[in-house]
Amino acid sequence: MTRFVDQATLDALAGHGGKGCRSFYQDLWTRHPIPDGGDGGAGGQVIVRSTPQQTTLLDFQTRRHFRAGNGGHGSSKKKHGARGADCLIEVPLGTILSDAATGDLIRELLRPGDEVIVARGGAGGVGNAAWAKSRGSSHAMGRPISPLSLEGAPGEKRRLRLELKLLADVGIVGMPNAGKSTLIGRISAAHPKVAPFPFTTTNPVLGAVTLPGGRSIVAVDVPGLIEGAHRGKGLGLAFLRHIERTRVLVHLTDMAGVDGRDPVEDFRALNAELKAYHPAVAAKPQIVVANKMDEPTAKGNLARFRKSVKAAVLPVSAKTGEGVSKLLDKVEEQLKKLSEQ
Repeated sequence: MTRFVDQATLDALAGHGGKGCRSFYQDLWTRHPIPDGGDGGAGGQVIVRSTPQQTTLLDFQTRRHFRAGNGGHGSSKKKHGARGADCLIEVPLGTILSDAATGDLIRELLRPGDEVIVARGGAGGVGNAAWAKSRGSSHAMGRPISPLSLEGAPGEKRRLRLELKLLADVGIVGMPNAGKSTLIGRISAAHPKVAPFPFTTTNPVLGAVTLPGGRSIVAVDVPGLIEGAHRGKGLGLAFLRHIERTRVLVHLTDMAGVDGRDPVEDFRALNAELKAYHPAVAAKPQIVVANKMDEPTAKGNLARFRKSVKAAVLPVSAKTGEGVSKLLDKVEEQLKKLSEQ
């Protein structure tokens, strides 16, 4: 199974500018040698671009150094050096780029094809043909060519910090063993590991969901949320960031209490964690779902749960599929309402 990685650090080095050429041309019909050295080519740039084909920053755990090509050197007959090849780094949608040294935000890459130059190539050296032209050819022979004008400039060097916050329409949240993996497996083509014990899922799972109206959306199963998650307990702190960009939350609660848990306390505790992490996350629209209604104890807990949470509750069984179509209708309705705002 592919390991999910959502933070990385890498080094970007742009290409060095090529050297300018110091060359002279003279034939039988010219009295004095004519400067004809060409300019060096500019160094290549390091570019970061977002692509839907990438879903994790795993590649940057083994490859952390990226370097663009150097510019070609100028030559005689006013021939300019070639520009250095650019270095393209592809990252997932939702990647945040920042300068690792200063912490300054560079850019958030949210749409396919978003790109930013993170390190610019060095300028190419100036050949003596251009140097002479800028000062007048009559003076070119009486003054030395500046070595600094011939040398190309070094490219920028930068250390980058990458942080991934997944982009999804719907975030499925709930305490461990609430049935989140079963639900996303039911409504999408995702195949997360499902087992009757907590923390079965240790990575966020994305799934494409087709709503009743035909619209395709993306849902994410966010694992590891328990009481104290915002302080680093369990796996929650590592993955809470992935619900920041979801539009709607599906709050799944184990109504059967198969682990001896109280559904009401679980619901309140998780909402408290969302608020403690960030008030804007807690303020997102929630669809409250009572899961595992196929279990014998679920009906008795449902009545008490409805009185306590004071919110519309959708009873479902992700295992059997009961009520799931109504849940998708509600998701479609909520997303449509947000689009009209």
